[in-house]
Amino acid sequence: MLILKIVIYIAIFASSSYVGILFSRKYINRVNELKDFKNAFNIFKTKLRYTYAPLDEIFMDISKSIKGIVGEAFLDICNSMKIQDATESFNSAIDTTNLNLTVEDKETIKNLSKLLGKTDIEGQLSQIDLCISFLNVQIEKAEREKEKNEKLYKTLGIITGLGIIIVLM
Repeated sequence: MLILKIVIYIAIFASSSYVGILFSRKYINRVNELKDFKNAFNIFKTKLRYTYAPLDEIFMDISKSIKGIVGEAFLDICNSMKIQDATESFNSAIDTTNLNLTVEDKETIKNLSKLLGKTDIEGQLSQIDLCISFLNVQIEKAEREKEKNEKLYKTLGIITGLGIIIVLM
């Protein structure tokens, strides 16, 4: 009977610690996704400036260069551009992709879509630069939140597990 109790206590402790780690991963993923979007926009700016490729080709190249959920978002943009314009495709992909971003982050990223395919290259390049500068601010905010909340949720998971075990004893 004692061995069964110990196994149950270990399972409770491990599961609550795991839940705490899962919650803390959200903050880590948010920072990584914002950095991936920044890299994607830098690739977008370079390809737009030097290759004069159509937007759907550029988005396909970005989806191949950027791995993970951000690459999938650009693939969704590319695929939906066959039936929608660039602005609608961009906004719907950002809204429907399962990103760990806040509403403010998504709005910052969606600001880029306002001029996609509607102005000359210089106008689009200046919009990309503006979006990158806003992303830098969001990355700084996300890193501060990550520093604050990552350790908090991990510790909270461990303490919750220990609290449940103490109550059950």
